[in-house]
Amino acid sequence: MSSLPSTGPVVTRSPLSAPAVGDMLGRLVAHWHAAPPAHDETGLIGRICDLHRFNFLLWHEEDIARSPDVTDARIAEVKRNIDRYNQARNDAIEKVDDALIGELAARGVQPPADAPAATETPGSAIDRLSILELRRFHMREQIERVDATAEHRGKAAARLEVLDRQREHLVTATERLLEEIFSARRPLRVFRQMKMYNAPTMN
Repeated sequence: MSSLPSTGPVVTRSPLSAPAVGDMLGRLVAHWHAAPPAHDETGLIGRICDLHRFNFLLWHEEDIARSPDVTDARIAEVKRNIDRYNQARNDAIEKVDDALIGELAARGVQPPADAPAATETPGSAIDRLSILELRRFHMREQIERVDATAEHRGKAAARLEVLDRQREHLVTATERLLEEIFSARRPLRVFRQMKMYNAPTMN
């Protein structure tokens, strides 16, 4: 009597390409510096764009807060905006991960109980990539400043080289993480941020 074939974890391909996501984030940063930050994407990509947009808005509010020319009243307004955008950013990270969890469930991907978890989720990694694209854009601006000294531009160029290497490493690591999750070698475990500063009962 023949035995039934053993079944292992379901292996599927990730719905995301980390290099493609990085390229998209870079294009959006450049576009949003010339037009209002908006997008018309939906689904998983739309959630990534939402996350990127909140990082974009947060970055520029923090720029205002650091300006020596703003009034105390304006700084208070900016601080409230920063808190609001930061909460939205953290919510957006979780929504990216929730969408990936939905994809895993729909495909029946279930890692073994003893599969080792990663130190961060894909949503958190994409969040770091989003911020890195903002840093790279603004560092390139420093390199191109006509009113800056050659020394300043040279330092900015050296820093951009470091940021470029960081981006390469992060994209590679994120691609590997997605591959391991969707091949059932790692679980996708989401631990909620539990931010307290926007909870009225905790302040």
